Amino acid sequence: MQSENSGATAVVANVSDTARWAAAYRAMESARPDALFRDPLAERLSGAKGMAIAARTPRAARNGWPIILRTKVMDDWIMESVAAGCDGVLNLAAGLDTRPYRLPLPAALDWIEVDLPAMIEEKTRALADAAPLCLMTRRAVDLSDARARKDLLDDVLSRHGRLLVITEGLLMYLDDASAGSLARDLCRPGVECWVFDILSPAVRNDIMRAMKRELKQAPMRFAPSDGVAFFERLGWTVREVRSALQEAHRAKRLPVLLHLLASLPLPAPDPRNLGKTRWSGIVRLRRTA
Repeated sequence: MQSENSGATAVVANVSDTARWAAAYRAMESARPDALFRDPLAERLSGAKGMAIAARTPRAARNGWPIILRTKVMDDWIMESVAAGCDGVLNLAAGLDTRPYRLPLPAALDWIEVDLPAMIEEKTRALADAAPLCLMTRRAVDLSDARARKDLLDDVLSRHGRLLVITEGLLMYLDDASAGSLARDLCRPGVECWVFDILSPAVRNDIMRAMKRELKQAPMRFAPSDGVAFFERLGWTVREVRSALQEAHRAKRLPVLLHLLASLPLPAPDPRNLGKTRWSGIVRLRRTA
């Protein structure tokens, strides 16, 4: 039984704590003999708090399969983009991501991490003894500040013509207006590809019911019923959509009941009309010509 203190530890005090939560799952996956990826820094970055939050996750996702497969799919897409000539990666709300330290990236690749000042300071201290494998810089920017966000994009795009943008684990914590504003800001020349994860309303509601106390200070909001069509209206074209459930099924990471469900020959949900479907996915967009 958890003590009162351990329960308090599991509460997400702010959105930055969700980065510790994700790092906990990367650490769990890395410890497996058949790991889909290795992140030797994840356990250090997660700490006790990240592990405590993970332990309070609803049983159906307690092993972290949605985060683990999100990580793996994005890893693969990043390496594909770099191989295809991407000249820079902009990781918005980078949190405790460690890809510049663990992926076999070209030494000359320019990788820019952006997050709130406190997170940038914490991560810089925590990884002071670690060396990235590419050219990595960190920028302390409040992405909710439209002016600061525009200045950041102006500066980064002045130096890159084929930029990959990542917003892993960010959109779900925004409201619809903020998600739309970010989508419009990113839809500009020089941004070749945008990668992110997305939830259906049903999944968002399930998580918030099960973790109402833990996520009180960082509620999940953005979960458009029209899924990727939300972004298509704002100038984006879908390049690829992956179902987190099906990816986890192929990777043998699902709990038994979900594994059986994923094995059934059911029609795939329409990512443009999610309705009441329980679905989460990883999305890769490009600007509409």
